[in-house]
Amino acid sequence: MRHAIVTAGSKGLGKKVTERFLNKGYAVTVHYRSDVQAVEALKDMYRHCHDRLHFVQGDVTNKEDLIRLVDEALATFGRIDYLIHNAGPYIFERKKLADYTDDEWYEMIEGNLSAMFHLFKRVVPIMRNQRFGRIVTYGFQGADHAPGWMYRSAFSAAKVGLVSLTKTIALEEAEYGITANMVCPGNIIGEMKEATIAYARQIKDDMTPIGRSGTGEDIARVVEFLCDDRSDMITGTVIEVTGGLDVIHRYRK
Repeated sequence: MRHAIVTAGSKGLGKKVTERFLNKGYAVTVHYRSDVQAVEALKDMYRHCHDRLHFVQGDVTNKEDLIRLVDEALATFGRIDYLIHNAGPYIFERKKLADYTDDEWYEMIEGNLSAMFHLFKRVVPIMRNQRFGRIVTYGFQGADHAPGWMYRSAFSAAKVGLVSLTKTIALEEAEYGITANMVCPGNIIGEMKEATIAYARQIKDDMTPIGRSGTGEDIARVVEFLCDDRSDMITGTVIEVTGGLDVIHRYRK
């Protein structure tokens, strides 16, 4: 039975990935930070999958929590096939780099970039031994080209670094049957993070060129495809799922 670790997998975009894997018959270790209510709701919704659903609480900016996440996941299911690093701190307040505090800067770097290093270091020996592994990270529109992003400087710097890290993992681990790719969601907010494509098509979105908002299902479908056994030729790629929306240039004068 395949087994996935999904960081921040109890709600939002991560929840749709968790659901996708559970519906395929996989086991899932769901990492969450603090929202116990979301965890209980997911447990109740998938109580018929209780033997395939495992929860671990932790902070992605804390190295020890990340090590414990992987160790508990392995102890529970005996293997780790997929690592989906969906979690990542984000500062919603719009402010320039000069106005960031040291704590805000390091939270963005640790949670979005260093966390992947710590998770990878713990997971890669397991995947190498299996001769199989799928790693998926999350970025933002244009991350592959290292653009400037006004008011999101620390987050974007971390994610651009994560692009290079993901591509390097793809090159270094290919011989072990391990792939690494990045998915870049567009402007998916609020209820649309857990919405279906069918639901989104009922609501016109004039801001997005294709005419509807992106959804959690859009992202989960791409993650599922990248994790397929037959997707081994796809590695080191950055896939944008934006519907043509230009997210990062909205505040440029």
